[in-house]
Amino acid sequence: MSEHRRKTPQPQGGGRAAARRAAQQPSGRRESSRRATSASPSGAHDDEQSYGGRAEARRAAQRGGGRRRGGGDAAGPEGRGRAAGSRSGKKRIIDYPRAGKYGVRRWVPSWKLVSGLCLGFLGLMMGAAGIAYALVVPPEVKDMAKAQNNVYYWADDTQLVATGGSVNRQEIAYAQIPEAMRNAVISAENKSFDHDKGIDPMGIARAFWNMAKGGDTQGGSTITQQYVKNSMLSQEQTLSRKFKELFITLKVGKTVKKEEVMAGYLNVSYYGRSASGLQAAARTYFGKDAVKLDPSECAFLATLLKGPSYYDPAGHPEIDPVNMSKKANTERATKRWAWILDEEVKDNRLSATERAKYTKLPELKEPTKSGELGGQTGYLVDLATDYFLAHNDQDITEQQLAQGGYEIHTTFEKKKVKELEAAINKVYENKIDVKKRPELDAHVQFGGASVDTGTGAILATYGGQDATKHYTNNADATGAQVGSTFKPFVLAAGMQYGVRDPKGSREQDKATRTQISPKSIYNADNALEIKNYDGTVWLNDDGKPWLQTNDDHADHGDITLREAMEQSANSPYVQLGMDVGTDKVKQVAIAAGLRDDDYMANSSVPSFSIGTSSPSAIRMAGAYATFATSGKQNEPFSVTEVKHEGETVYRHEKATKTAMESAIADNVTDVLKGVVENGTGKPARLEGRDAAGKTGTTDGNLSAWFVGYTPQLSTAISMFRMDDDESNKDRKFEEMYGTGGEEKIHGNSFPAQIWHDYMTTALQGKEALSFPKPEPYGEVIGTPSPTPSPTPSASESESESKSPSATPSVETTSPSPSPSDTCGVWGWDCEEDNGGTNTGNANGGATDGSANGGTDAGTSDGGADAGTTEGTTDGANGTSGNSNGGNQGGWFGGGG
Repeated sequence: MSEHRRKTPQPQGGGRAAARRAAQQPSGRRESSRRATSASPSGAHDDEQSYGGRAEARRAAQRGGGRRRGGGDAAGPEGRGRAAGSRSGKKRIIDYPRAGKYGVRRWVPSWKLVSGLCLGFLGLMMGAAGIAYALVVPPEVKDMAKAQNNVYYWADDTQLVATGGSVNRQEIAYAQIPEAMRNAVISAENKSFDHDKGIDPMGIARAFWNMAKGGDTQGGSTITQQYVKNSMLSQEQTLSRKFKELFITLKVGKTVKKEEVMAGYLNVSYYGRSASGLQAAARTYFGKDAVKLDPSECAFLATLLKGPSYYDPAGHPEIDPVNMSKKANTERATKRWAWILDEEVKDNRLSATERAKYTKLPELKEPTKSGELGGQTGYLVDLATDYFLAHNDQDITEQQLAQGGYEIHTTFEKKKVKELEAAINKVYENKIDVKKRPELDAHVQFGGASVDTGTGAILATYGGQDATKHYTNNADATGAQVGSTFKPFVLAAGMQYGVRDPKGSREQDKATRTQISPKSIYNADNALEIKNYDGTVWLNDDGKPWLQTNDDHADHGDITLREAMEQSANSPYVQLGMDVGTDKVKQVAIAAGLRDDDYMANSSVPSFSIGTSSPSAIRMAGAYATFATSGKQNEPFSVTEVKHEGETVYRHEKATKTAMESAIADNVTDVLKGVVENGTGKPARLEGRDAAGKTGTTDGNLSAWFVGYTPQLSTAISMFRMDDDESNKDRKFEEMYGTGGEEKIHGNSFPAQIWHDYMTTALQGKEALSFPKPEPYGEVIGTPSPTPSPTPSASESESESKSPSATPSVETTSPSPSPSDTCGVWGWDCEEDNGGTNTGNANGGATDGSANGGTDAGTSDGGADAGTTEGTTDGANGTSGNSNGGNQGGWFGGGG
């Protein structure tokens, strides 16, 4: 064979061995090889695929990425196939991050992945729900409904009383539940009860829809749900409890008969007034067994299931004086009671003929207390309970508290409670004789409260003679007007805000003001024509002027505000209130601790400044404590701590506010100290101690007060007469002329004596502290008249001259004569307010000088009479306005 014979062409790249060597070479060498191969002039490669230039090579590299393991031939069809095979050969169960995707798409899960996860989660939830449903055990009503006692403690942590819990509960069988009760509950709470499985999705939807529209219908919870919820001791609003309740409800709905659910629900539900269960509720509200209830009574009890605190017509003004008052609760209960009866007619559960018989709420029994809550105990327990319900931040409800197990630690000091009760009982025993004076001494009542000035802690109260017989707590708001004990707030307002310039702006808040001194001089004459601050005569709605009278109808002439406070002259403080603005007086009273509520009188009339308001003894003691602490206000409170199952669920936190400048409070205290030492409050003087206070007597002698304080303790005592039969809706305050053998009851008579006796014993062993010395404050306004002309009267001729000194001085001696050294303990006439007459006390009740004064003084002028009448009417707290106030109260929510 010729040596020039042409050799057989070899595959480019040197065959399989060369391909393997090329695959093992670094990428850089492979690239060089490809470039060399691509550049070969040999025509033998014209039929093979090539990258077609650098752009094609880049795209191929991007498609293959850095994972390509082939050599130069890997770019060809066979190489790419092998590379693709290597990537898809091993598949992942969860393709995430997604293979073959780049950028954002690589991290977006596929629909298969999302669907799979959802199905898996749903399966897990169904499995967990199935296990929970299988494991859950329905509650045993007999065990779960047993409530424990609540234990109340004195301030020294000794037990006051254990009460509540199982005191008022009696289980009855389904057969003893009236059909009318079952019908009322089903129509009101759960229309689908007879056939639902414990959960009513449509009911929940309706509840949301009606809530959105603002309507009133049954709630979303079924009777079965409520039965389960009420049977569980734990009432916390947690997600775990909600789930547990749901599973128990489903189990109960499937395994427990409807009759058992209905009986269990009605037997365990709380109806208010410590009544748990239908039988207890029937006895509590109607005095009969449940089986004897008629459709109207059943509808009422079904109404209470929505919340007895808001639907019991007796009200809970001590918790919320506005939203839970008697009036608000009665209106709310009447509306729902009627709605339930109408729903029964719609549901064919009550005939229209039977429905037409019931036009008003059924007659209810008055609330009562168990024997263990007799004496003062029931009042103390009520105060502590109401305070806790109104102030706990865990929203613990009345129903939860009724289930028991709580430890309530109060501020009440047993010794002081006994001492206050003893001081009042002394008056009952020595002076009040119903057999001797049945028309005059019947229905005499006292109220009292004693507050620690530094903290606001309520140390003692007197609510009445027995909490099991007299249900209104007289330490709380009763409707009794406070009279002249309101005047210190007027003086404080004059010092804080100042009197307005008569020539200034007509707009009250823009007028130029002058802060006054207690040495400022005002006219204290009887039947004084009251003027607006600009000098114009104040006219009532009938266009008649206001003529302000003093309690003794005496003309005192021009005297200082200090003297006017000591003598309790009305006209200076009524005119001062007009000069300052009665709205400013109201602001000071509220800042000191009173509440702007139903018991705060109309502040648009002059009489507002002399006590037409009727706050509670607790509130008055707390407000006067603000003066004792140089203007620092501490809210009265009765609970320090509450525990449940060993854990603290409430603890009181002190929050002191500045109500007024210390110089103002100290000057007011100094003036009130003069009242006790030189004026109408002399019977309250304490041996060896500084004391300050003010007497108060109201129009028609319907109430009398003494409110006073030392640096450590502030106490308020009220006295009035009112029929104790609280079922009598027309009962009114009664006059006290002749009561206790006295011609007239004044603040400086029984109230001041009680205050003195209690404070003397309550402060035994305590350091005798002095009040701060007042700094000079404000400007002296007014000048004395050169020739005051006193009104000729018997009292005037027996008293000293009322002519003031040329220079007003805080040291001016009161015109009242010094008491005789031979006066006895009950010698009220020796401590007359205005020196000489037996009518004595110039406290000028809220409207005494207004309505009685003008007439008794011989003023027949129609304008005067009409003006005084207007004061009582417009005052919003006149005699008629408060005639039915005996059952009202609410110092925690605002009343007291």
